[in-house]
Amino acid sequence: MDAAQPRLAVEVVTLFPDAVLNQLTIGVVGRAIERGLVRVGAEDPRKYAQDVHRTVDDRPYGGGPGMVLKVEPMATAIAAASARLPSGSPRIYLSAQGRPFDQATARRLAALPGFLLLAGRYEGVDERLIDETMDEELSIGDYVLSGGELAALVVIDATVRLLPGVLGDAESAEQESFGAHGALLDWPHYTRPEQWRGRPVPDVLRGGDHAAIRRWRLKQALGRTAERRPELMAGRELTSEERVLLQEYREEHES
Repeated sequence: MDAAQPRLAVEVVTLFPDAVLNQLTIGVVGRAIERGLVRVGAEDPRKYAQDVHRTVDDRPYGGGPGMVLKVEPMATAIAAASARLPSGSPRIYLSAQGRPFDQATARRLAALPGFLLLAGRYEGVDERLIDETMDEELSIGDYVLSGGELAALVVIDATVRLLPGVLGDAESAEQESFGAHGALLDWPHYTRPEQWRGRPVPDVLRGGDHAAIRRWRLKQALGRTAERRPELMAGRELTSEERVLLQEYREEHES
């Protein structure tokens, strides 16, 4: 594929562009960038600060601790980064107030021509910037980070791996947690040796019966999810096969 026409274009507005771009040189995303499947750029708001010290933050109105990112340099950086994106690319602020980022959101972003991520710092950004320039807000979890760069990397990684041609095995993305069977955790994985510290690989995985393997994997995914993330099962309508498998799992583990 022509590197000038990637499947997805991403721009990150951040005070630390190297922290984002350097991390994206490795692994699945790095290979996708090398192959021209995705393009990732970064824009530093400090380039647009008006004073000699390149100041991009100031004290909050109303008092309180910390500093707030200023509107003007941030807005100019957002405009510059947006100009490099194709039409139809939303602008997303990564914040604790955002809607939770999940696999369904990653799929939605992977189907877009591109998107912009705004990575905040300090106490956050001026609210007027969000109102005027952002299309949505996303959160990667209920905890506090020092900045949005790690959140941006999470969103990019989860999204890029869903692009056609990125993973070596076309089925890999769908067979992971939250993949082909919906919001289920992944099943256990094994490789050689067959015995390790007295613990064998399950017989079903060595038997070559693909129907039995599929059934075993679905059973494990259902059971693990029910045990470890019961909230994911709350709204799930189980098929007749899934009900049987989940009951089998519970009986096997009770014994």
